[in-house]
Amino acid sequence: MSIGHALLGLLEDRPRYGYELKRLYDERIAGGQPVRFGQIYTTLARLRRYGLIDVAAVEAGPGPDRKLYVITRGGVADLERWLAEPELPLAFGRKVLFTKVVLALMSGRPAAEILDAQRGVHLERMRQLTRRKRRGDLTDALASDFELFHLEADLRWIELAGKRVEQLGAELAGGKG
Repeated sequence: MSIGHALLGLLEDRPRYGYELKRLYDERIAGGQPVRFGQIYTTLARLRRYGLIDVAAVEAGPGPDRKLYVITRGGVADLERWLAEPELPLAFGRKVLFTKVVLALMSGRPAAEILDAQRGVHLERMRQLTRRKRRGDLTDALASDFELFHLEADLRWIELAGKRVEQLGAELAGGKG
């Protein structure tokens, strides 16, 4: 996901300061993975360079100047284009877990252990998301459901892969040489 487009979306309703954009991003979009302040300000500088945002006001203070950022017409147009553009599903062959399983099998390592460890991580993440859903607002529930459904699909694949690793390992071992 583009942090730049997220920041454009957060600026669309009104001008905001960088620290405010970070707080909103972390609360509404990050899903438990906060963005660094440096990344926010680097992205804001890039958006400004491209003419997608501008500085509406600058306030001097004891530290660095506080800049109030505003989205431009070009920024609104870019945001609208990005929002309307469907996202491509991730290509299956590019999944890290799939790659680890295949490489483990090719090298004679126990792929079942990789699958078991990943299953445990997935289940723990699902418990965290379920707790977040219960105590959060509607945005938290929607974001949690999005991730939970993807984790459930991953778990189905992990179960299927667990049933097939022995057969696939034999096929891959036979393909050596």
